[in-house]
Amino acid sequence: MKNLKMFCLSLEPSHYEFIKELGYIPVGLGEKNFNKDWFTDKSGANISEKNKYYGEYTFHYWLWKNYLDPNYDDSNSWIGFCQYRKFWSTNNYNLLPNSINEVKPLVLTEIPELYNKYDVILGNPYFINQLKIMKFLKHGLKIILKNPSYLFDKNKRNIKFHFDLMHGYKNLDKAIDLLEIDDRKDFNEFVNSKTSFNPQNMFICKSKKILKNYYSTLFPWLSRCEKVFGFENLKGFAQIRIYTFLAERFMSYWFQKNAKTNTMPILFYDIRKDIK
Repeated sequence: MKNLKMFCLSLEPSHYEFIKELGYIPVGLGEKNFNKDWFTDKSGANISEKNKYYGEYTFHYWLWKNYLDPNYDDSNSWIGFCQYRKFWSTNNYNLLPNSINEVKPLVLTEIPELYNKYDVILGNPYFINQLKIMKFLKHGLKIILKNPSYLFDKNKRNIKFHFDLMHGYKNLDKAIDLLEIDDRKDFNEFVNSKTSFNPQNMFICKSKKILKNYYSTLFPWLSRCEKVFGFENLKGFAQIRIYTFLAERFMSYWFQKNAKTNTMPILFYDIRKDIK
């Protein structure tokens, strides 16, 4: 019996057949028209109008409000999320396939037994302190000039440092101040001590209860963040999607704190190269 329900998010209606061939559930996001065979973020209680800023999380909000049954928790069935250009794989090789035909045999279709003792699967960690120095200089010269030790001490290149460089100086601090007190303290320690996070806003969760608890913490926080950052004055992709990037860092922290986690590789192939 298949133990995985994988939602695959796409911006293109033409991707439907490929997603179905993988055995995944097609989810259509964005402004294009998706027929009734797709899951979307536009029915029921939704925030689909914020997709430009929230990215995949407008679907997570829809799932939270319209799909997850609060009285039912099937611990034998995992719920996962992938995207039209990022897929889960149990292989640690060929994570950058050369063709769409290479993708199909590599993607995850069932959760292996070795993960049964875990609640959540996250992507393999993304190590900030292993990035090339030139990337830091390009995005955060002013920050580095204030504290040149960032260039020489890899342990100082933590999540907080990276967010300041990429998504606005002190913006992460402003967002953390809006968390409930327990998460505020712990998340602040997390971003100031960790030099890696689990990327791509991708996860697979075995417990609907854990998933609902995550959403119930995340979305009220992001709503409070809107009062600080708004939408109209956000410039450039790195700030327009600030809510997505906040969620990405918080996802790593929250699941590691509240669930038993393991990791799995993510392979990258944009199927738009082949399916227009």
